[in-house]
Amino acid sequence: MTPEESRDSLFDELSPESPGDWALSLSMPADAGHRDELRDGDDPHALAPHWARFFDHVGTDGLADLNRRADNLQRQIRDNGVTYNVYADSAKGLQRPWALDLFPTIVPPEDWAQIEAGVLQRARLLNAMMGDLYGPQTLLRQAMLPAALVQGHPGYLRAMQGVQPAGGTWLHIVAFDLAHGPDGRWWVVGQRTQAPSGLGYLLENRIAIARQFPKAFAGLKVQRLAASYRALMDGIKTMAPEGDNARIALLTPGPYNETYFEHAYLARYLGLTLVEGSDLTVRDQRLYLKTLSGLEPVHALIKRLDDEWLDPLEMRADSTLGVPGLLQVLRAGNLLLANAPGSAPLESSALLGFLPAISRHLLGEELSLPSLATWWCGEDAALREVLPLLKSSVVKPTYPRSGLDTAMGQSLGARELDEWSGRMARHPDDYTVQTWLPLGQTPTWTGERLVPRSAMLRVFALADGPQSWRVLPGGLVRLAPRGQLMASMQRGGSSADCWVLTDGPVDHTSLLQSAPSTMALAHQKRPVTSRAAENLFWLGRYTERAENAVRLAQIVLNHLGGEEPNSKPLMAWLSATAQENALVLPGVPAAEQASRVFARSLMAGLSPAPGSPLYGQSFSVGFNLRALKSAASQVRERLSPENWNLIERAEAEFARDCAAMAADAEYGTAEALAALQGASELLSAITGAQTDRMVRDSGWRLLSIGRHIERIATLSRALRLSLETGCLHDPIGFEAVVALFDSTITFHAMYQQRRDMVALVDLLVMDRDNPRSLAWVVQTLRSRLAKLAQAATVQDAVLAQGLPDPDTWVLAELSNWQRHTDGERHWGDLEVLLDGCEAAASQLSEEITRLHFSHADRANQSL
Repeated sequence: MTPEESRDSLFDELSPESPGDWALSLSMPADAGHRDELRDGDDPHALAPHWARFFDHVGTDGLADLNRRADNLQRQIRDNGVTYNVYADSAKGLQRPWALDLFPTIVPPEDWAQIEAGVLQRARLLNAMMGDLYGPQTLLRQAMLPAALVQGHPGYLRAMQGVQPAGGTWLHIVAFDLAHGPDGRWWVVGQRTQAPSGLGYLLENRIAIARQFPKAFAGLKVQRLAASYRALMDGIKTMAPEGDNARIALLTPGPYNETYFEHAYLARYLGLTLVEGSDLTVRDQRLYLKTLSGLEPVHALIKRLDDEWLDPLEMRADSTLGVPGLLQVLRAGNLLLANAPGSAPLESSALLGFLPAISRHLLGEELSLPSLATWWCGEDAALREVLPLLKSSVVKPTYPRSGLDTAMGQSLGARELDEWSGRMARHPDDYTVQTWLPLGQTPTWTGERLVPRSAMLRVFALADGPQSWRVLPGGLVRLAPRGQLMASMQRGGSSADCWVLTDGPVDHTSLLQSAPSTMALAHQKRPVTSRAAENLFWLGRYTERAENAVRLAQIVLNHLGGEEPNSKPLMAWLSATAQENALVLPGVPAAEQASRVFARSLMAGLSPAPGSPLYGQSFSVGFNLRALKSAASQVRERLSPENWNLIERAEAEFARDCAAMAADAEYGTAEALAALQGASELLSAITGAQTDRMVRDSGWRLLSIGRHIERIATLSRALRLSLETGCLHDPIGFEAVVALFDSTITFHAMYQQRRDMVALVDLLVMDRDNPRSLAWVVQTLRSRLAKLAQAATVQDAVLAQGLPDPDTWVLAELSNWQRHTDGERHWGDLEVLLDGCEAAASQLSEEITRLHFSHADRANQSL
């Protein structure tokens, strides 16, 4: 019986009086000792009031429709390209879809009031601690914090001593991991201050889940999120050096980072420029963004990488992710960096045990939101006290990069507990012990039943002004796999949306609402960083290169596997052109010598799988599709989800088809052509998205320039080889060349069955209306460079002058041939033109790289 049939059978057998009763009948109780979030704490046979209201809004029809909603949710996550990766997977080009459960976690107003007050207090406390640790250090002098936990921490930055951040605000984004205990109290388990993740994922979760339960979302009065994000941006502008005119960027480690999707998503949502360290440079103690039009100042930076990678001059010298001199810009007061570097010691679990006394000292307040009981084993009394408690505790590393794992005491045997005790006695400073708390369990949908899973809630305090914070009314819920104790995305966990309910009115603030500066912003152009421009340029080149490789491979296989006899000149042209475009490896016998060997070599190299002897040696279709995807991943924030999905599909499906071919010893030309046809159709869609779905800014113009440089170089060389081999004198060879130019239908519509050089040169070289003709490509390149000169640098207009001028081309001269003394016909003027087009394309590529990507020419940069 399928899950759907089982579910339908279960629904048919039950006849509940209400949707809530129905939900109860489908649910499993929480594990012993854990709080059951679904059920009423006073009556385990009744739903909690907020869940009863939720299911009333969903209705019995909605409950019967849960599997369809779950399928829609997974499709939406997949179509939106939401991913969460680990570095090992990313390095292999693998993408993990984001795991999101169908049901939200619901927090009633009275619980949220407790959370909100406690989180705001702790945000103030941590900010005050940063000011003390890098200022008067009274906490250290009065021994309220052990020096080993601060100055002995590898994340303590002495370079930040004495720094005064803008507005006295060190921490603009602070995350707290909360657990709901069996007694109904919320406990702080940990805190993140360097570069807390989750702000983008929880947005995507909210949008996705609200679409699945729109009636319940509206009826339960769920608090909205946009106002908090707006407050964060307004707060940063208030404190930034340039105020409302500040340029704000989001610094990412790059597409191999596990949460890169979130970085791109947040940048797009908040209207920020997404930058990597290589996009930025320091001049005269100020930070600048490298763009096509020169250096533009950056006044505020939201960082999404840990402190140690920020500045290779003062931190890790091997870091390629940061910006040399960044800390000096910060010390000079010319940059707001969110969050300020140096907060890594605050993330240590050991700190939680010292916070109650520190709160009384710095704030004069008792902590309203308790932390789990925590012992730092570096204190001898704490170590002696906690060793007998290991079985009911969690052992955590005190410092990062210690190579130590977290251990759950209850999962350890007697021998393992003794081993842990020995390690802790030998190196007590390295270990922190925390009481184990059974996590509250929230309902999740498995396809048949509501199954409880342990949940951890991450909530965020966002600075909305100098030393002022607000709590985002929601959070990122992480779910532990069924039967496991830890809620970790890296360990196979999943996520859920968090619905915070309110008794008052719902705030409908939107980031799309008008602001006083909107009119001014409307006249500004989004800057195109040099890195983004370079990747867009190569995205265009690899898209065109992949299309040409697919088309050429189809032509070669059709002719080598066809029934029509092939002439020697055609076979020579196919061999030479395939080798020029890296469809076969060097050393493979030419097609005119061994056509079957040549064809098999071409098919084997289309997309060899990792581990194959050909992988890394073949630069055929599969390589170009991977390179296309790699370039696109670097500018993902500029691509629509549909465009990105097409790129992923093209690479994955072609690799899959080629892998299936390799596994079948009997595969033939038909299977290879089917795989190529599938890739061709997806590449056509990708081209359409690039042509019709992207803003015509300087970045898009460089993408287009890249495509046309590749096109003119490939087609010029292919036509030149056709003249050298003489295949144009053969009807089949003539048709093959026209097909490579993707002009077969147009050619026969204009010239019927004529196959002379005048017709060919007219359509493939001279025709300004044929996008595959050399004249059209050169004319388009000139136009793109002229537009680029207006937005980027006037030197682009000079580059256009190095291209051949189609106005000087004469059809009669280009289609005329002369017989040389060797007896062969030569197309002197046409050969010179083709060689000139190929050389001009190569020269233009080098000049664009020098001018816009390497910044070797500094004349266009203004400070």
